[in-house]
Amino acid sequence: MSAADKSDLERLRQIARRAMLERTLLPDFSAAALSQTDSITAPARDTGAGIRDLRTLLWASIDNDDSRDLDQLSVAQPLAAGAVKLLVAIADVDAIVRLGSPIDDHARGNTTSVYTVAQVFPMLPDKLSTNLTSLGEGQERLAIIIEITVDADGGVTASDLYRASVVNRAKLAYNGVSAWLSGTAAAPARLAAIEGLDQQLRMQDKVAQALRRVRRARGALELDSIEARPVFDDELLKDLRPDESNRAKQLIEDLMIAANGVTARYLASKGLASLRRVLRTPQRWDRIVALASGLGDRLPDAPDARALNEFLIRRRRADPARFPDLSLAVIKLLGRGEYALESPGRTTPGHFGLAVDDYTHSTAPNRRFPDVIMQRLLKAALDRRPAPYAEDELRAIAAHCTAQEDNAAKVERQVRKSAAALLLSSRIGQRFDAIVTGASAKGTWVRISTPTAEGRVVKGYEGIDVGDRVRVALLDTNVERGFIDFERLT
Repeated sequence: MSAADKSDLERLRQIARRAMLERTLLPDFSAAALSQTDSITAPARDTGAGIRDLRTLLWASIDNDDSRDLDQLSVAQPLAAGAVKLLVAIADVDAIVRLGSPIDDHARGNTTSVYTVAQVFPMLPDKLSTNLTSLGEGQERLAIIIEITVDADGGVTASDLYRASVVNRAKLAYNGVSAWLSGTAAAPARLAAIEGLDQQLRMQDKVAQALRRVRRARGALELDSIEARPVFDDELLKDLRPDESNRAKQLIEDLMIAANGVTARYLASKGLASLRRVLRTPQRWDRIVALASGLGDRLPDAPDARALNEFLIRRRRADPARFPDLSLAVIKLLGRGEYALESPGRTTPGHFGLAVDDYTHSTAPNRRFPDVIMQRLLKAALDRRPAPYAEDELRAIAAHCTAQEDNAAKVERQVRKSAAALLLSSRIGQRFDAIVTGASAKGTWVRISTPTAEGRVVKGYEGIDVGDRVRVALLDTNVERGFIDFERLT
């Protein structure tokens, strides 16, 4: 079958599989992992003395419209003086995916689900991640509960962790919940159908905003990142449209940041080694300072998260239409996060972008292997058992997860570029407004907005840097390799 004979979707799927293999990621599960999956016929059940019964609470999930690998639920309970007890339930993946099993071996190898525009390559078999280990609506599941008491000012005053049985009462979607919270649409049907759930979500939204205000005061960065989502008509690619942040996404983000902080501090309080998620002080701070100067603003010579966020807030107010472009430039200059070993007596760097010192990944075990690791460490601590991983092993896992996360991001970006090249292949010579998103010895890249696409500047790139706005002309595309070549116009 020639490239011309394939549907757009099939062509992109083949590109995605090839990119996975080129980046040391396995697109398929081993025979042993598939055999193990076949042998699993029901969700985990545990009636031990330490398992609480929280099935009657008004748990709900909020995720993308098409998400089925549901990792977390949340519920809130009002306390005196405006305080709220927030409960976050995390799917107990370890209850089925045992350490050293074939499925675990695959997860440990890839370390993450890979979400390309053509196909999702799940870290765990679909039978588990979208069913037996997913917190699906109406399904009884085991979970790790992260309990957080938040006062009226957004301060975390107490926390606890334990295991429980839960039931998701409503599978909700970001866009519908966000529009309702913002007052631009009626409540989604599923939300409106469950008595008391509206008050629940408004309470959680209030807590999330309070938590965000506290982090913002410490310097947490308010950035708008835009990811492109494909629009297919049957199997014909029609567009790549921006998938922007909204109030419901921010709600979940704020609750998960708080939950991950509790997890990190809990293990530290027990004197146990664990994994941390860190974002170091940016090496290209000088370029961020230059960007601010070019916009008539000023930042200190030394990296300062609070000063940077105050600058970002000013720019959002002054030029909201262009703020996503500025956000993208800052995100690129901040660099990538990484996983690191946190061992007793030693302090790892914090997370510069979130303005938190104690942070990990523990709230998405269906999608990320570090979260499975943290879950196993938590359960061992709760049961007062020895940790299932030695420090040297955790250090090696941290490095491997960082590398594979980078590989996964490159696969996702490559397939996204192939999709964009497919859309742009008939538009050679067309001119676009663009923003520079990358500039190094390896090359200079820009992003255009219609469609949302990134390509390399192969002519006229001299003297431009991240954050600069330029006018470019499309020179060439290569769908198979994901190449989009631009010339800078003067």
